[in-house]
Amino acid sequence: MIVDGRPYRTVWMEGATVRMINQLLLPHFFEIVDLPDHHATATAIRDMWVRGAGAIGATAGYGMAQVVLEAPGDAGFQAYIKQGTATLTGTRPTAQDLFYATNKVLAAVEGAASVAAARQAAIETAQAIADENAAAGEAIGKYGAPLLPDGTRMLTHCNAGWLAFVDWGSALAPVYAAKRQGRSIFVYADETRPRSQGARLTAWELVNEGIDHAIVADNAAGFLMQRGEIDLVIVGTDRIAANGDVANKIGTYEKAVVAHELGIPFYVTTPTSTVDPNCPDGDHVPIEERSPDEVLYSYGLLDSGEMGRVRLAPLQSTARNVAFDVTPARYITSIITEQGIFEPQNILDALR
Repeated sequence: MIVDGRPYRTVWMEGATVRMINQLLLPHFFEIVDLPDHHATATAIRDMWVRGAGAIGATAGYGMAQVVLEAPGDAGFQAYIKQGTATLTGTRPTAQDLFYATNKVLAAVEGAASVAAARQAAIETAQAIADENAAAGEAIGKYGAPLLPDGTRMLTHCNAGWLAFVDWGSALAPVYAAKRQGRSIFVYADETRPRSQGARLTAWELVNEGIDHAIVADNAAGFLMQRGEIDLVIVGTDRIAANGDVANKIGTYEKAVVAHELGIPFYVTTPTSTVDPNCPDGDHVPIEERSPDEVLYSYGLLDSGEMGRVRLAPLQSTARNVAFDVTPARYITSIITEQGIFEPQNILDALR
């Protein structure tokens, strides 16, 4: 990820401090925040300073390393780790990578011969998770780029680019790879209400990459597909069930149904860490429901030049804020992973 000529990752660790790009301020302000302990890191995940399955997973891995570094080196060591793990896993219930990362660090710690060895294992494992996530994004780009010939007009929903991973992303990785191969791709970015990740984050990334794009209202995508102005759809995912059903940002299901009706390819991109073999189908995916305030208010840059929020709805109104939906496997053309491209019903083959 290049920002103002400098390379960045979405999240990284220096000593015992987790550092990340504060996504709450984008696209208007670019800020690096320091998270000194696992409580601060858990807050950053829960309150969406960091977003996207891969980036959440890497952050949780680093948070687990903080837990192990903070734990007292006596009889309270295991109890502290248990409590810290619960704090991190309680932040976002839908993103499978969060649980993948916490479990992987926990397994490394449990296999260590001493407290000192456990601390070192936690740091090394957390870093390996982040490095694997960045490498997975690059590989997804390699496998997905051939699907994007010169002049392709593609639609994406939410943000599944750099900021949703440690680097490269998933849904946007093929676009970035195709651009580096000299092809011209036009991206339609759904605004993705209520948090507007498409309008704020995807568009910011595309500006930095110099990729032609247009932000469209969430309800406009079906019309554009109907008019023949979109060649294919590529989205990311927060969890894939064993049967190939896909949980992703709310609104993904609608796009998939329309694309299927119109014969437009609908691709899902994911690292294999997002596949949950213990989840039989989409009905078993826990779906996060967030604060109604995200629907009732909008947060952004005010005319004063400061960040703030404005009320959109009547004071007497309440709201439902379901954060994810499930797209059945039958609506998905293929799933692009770092291991190659798979039919949805064969996604468990990617884990073998």
